Amino acid sequence: MQRYFVKVRNNDNSFTLSSEDSYHITKVMRAKLKDLVEIVNNNTVYICEISTIDNNVKCRIKDSLIDNTNNIPSVTVAQSLVKEQKMDYILQKSTELGVNKIIPIEAERSIIKANGKSDKKIERWNKIVKEASEQSKRISIPKVSEIKNIKELIKEEYDYKILCSVNETSTTIKKVLQNATISDTILVVIGPEGGFTKAEEETLINNGFISTSLGNRVLRTETASSFVLSIINYIFMR
Repeated sequence: MQRYFVKVRNNDNSFTLSSEDSYHITKVMRAKLKDLVEIVNNNTVYICEISTIDNNVKCRIKDSLIDNTNNIPSVTVAQSLVKEQKMDYILQKSTELGVNKIIPIEAERSIIKANGKSDKKIERWNKIVKEASEQSKRISIPKVSEIKNIKELIKEEYDYKILCSVNETSTTIKKVLQNATISDTILVVIGPEGGFTKAEEETLINNGFISTSLGNRVLRTETASSFVLSIINYIFMR
């Protein structure tokens, strides 16, 4: 059953889909009157029946569901900027694996630079995580924030601040999170293809970030977030 996010509930216990979602459900999914869909509103999942097919599809509430998928802590991934295809992959997979927020980072060795033209990028990225949230049956959409630099990132407050590092002396992520609870907040920082500079790593470590190893292999930047989120999901698996 297809899932859509709708911000406003109508007074007659129905929801009206956006024009974009209406196009998707009618032209792509070929939905018809009385077909059932899932609508997420205020973190509640509703089973709805399509009652009107027009430029904006209208769905009437039939039932609600109890969702128990939120079983990991609130995780933010601070991802250094990469090329478009890799960034799309990171956004999609991080969303599927339960990330709450994504902070794009412009590092010194980032191949892609913001150059003051970030609004359209962020709008596009938020669209990608919305679609990934619908596909993976989430009840919330992660937020993609404005692009930040290292000096802005160190001001962020979290219970655990993890710097993914290839330094052999770094502690393992399993050890770092051994005492973490589901109520904790976690920030994971992932560098660009060429890694963070020594100065950047020192800045992060001097501001409370824990240099953390992801194992003996050197992972690609587009792999690291999925690896970390998979570990966190495993640690908190019921």
